[in-house]
Amino acid sequence: MPQTAAELLDLLDIETIDVNLYRGRQPDTVRQRVFGGQVAAQAFLAAARTVDADRSAHSLHAYFLRPGDSRVPIVYDVERLRDGRSFSTRRVVARQHGRDIFYVTISFQVAEEGFEHQTRMPTVPAPEDGMRLVDIIRGQRNADVSVWEREWSALDVRYVGVSGMGLPVDEANPARAQIWVRIEGDFPDDPALQQAAFVYASDLTLLGATLVPHGLTLNSAGLQPASLDHTVWFHREFRADRWWLYDQESPAAGGARGFATAGIYTEDGGRVASVAQEGLIRRVEGPNPNAI
Repeated sequence: MPQTAAELLDLLDIETIDVNLYRGRQPDTVRQRVFGGQVAAQAFLAAARTVDADRSAHSLHAYFLRPGDSRVPIVYDVERLRDGRSFSTRRVVARQHGRDIFYVTISFQVAEEGFEHQTRMPTVPAPEDGMRLVDIIRGQRNADVSVWEREWSALDVRYVGVSGMGLPVDEANPARAQIWVRIEGDFPDDPALQQAAFVYASDLTLLGATLVPHGLTLNSAGLQPASLDHTVWFHREFRADRWWLYDQESPAAGGARGFATAGIYTEDGGRVASVAQEGLIRRVEGPNPNAI
């Protein structure tokens, strides 16, 4: 996986192989399956290449259908569903070995003025006061910090807290997690690349919020975690290479699935995006070789 912003940018540099058809490369990784954020970000950029420059994405809705093979490239087939005066809609299918592994529908909009309001950003310590997530992982019993350093060093993640550890216990809302995140290094000003980098990072920790009440992490033995679907709404333009607060909570879990939502805030308190995800949190025998 990319260890620097430059390597992440290289990973997102998808190849055009025909009209509406693109190919995404694979990073150097020890993971057996493709990271969900990678396929979502590459698919996002495939769709973005087919819309006019005056339109930016405001929502995406994705399903992870099959585990991706990290040894071969991924082909992205873009379907142009609609181009209206204000909105454009694209559907992207990601394929490997002749099979669909991922679907996403993305809506783009011409910038326009309108009504505005937002929830207030939670009161949290500054990013510089948070503990680096790599140091948290270093202290976990079943975690190999070298995996994080090899696979995820392109992201700077600072821990704020989870319910009962850094955040107060709330019986009405028992599964909360807050972290500060940014791409480690500068990224181009291109809004589509900034959005794609955020989509990449948004899949990293959200499922972990569903495990908070159960005393588990994505690294816990006997756990099979996997993203099932993922939705992002962009409310305002922001940069993924500047600090953003990932205010995560899990309202419910059941049927071996966990559901989580998140509000995304910039340091100045602006609510810039929202995310929702349902994922597999299945009990299994043995270790989890692909956990974060």
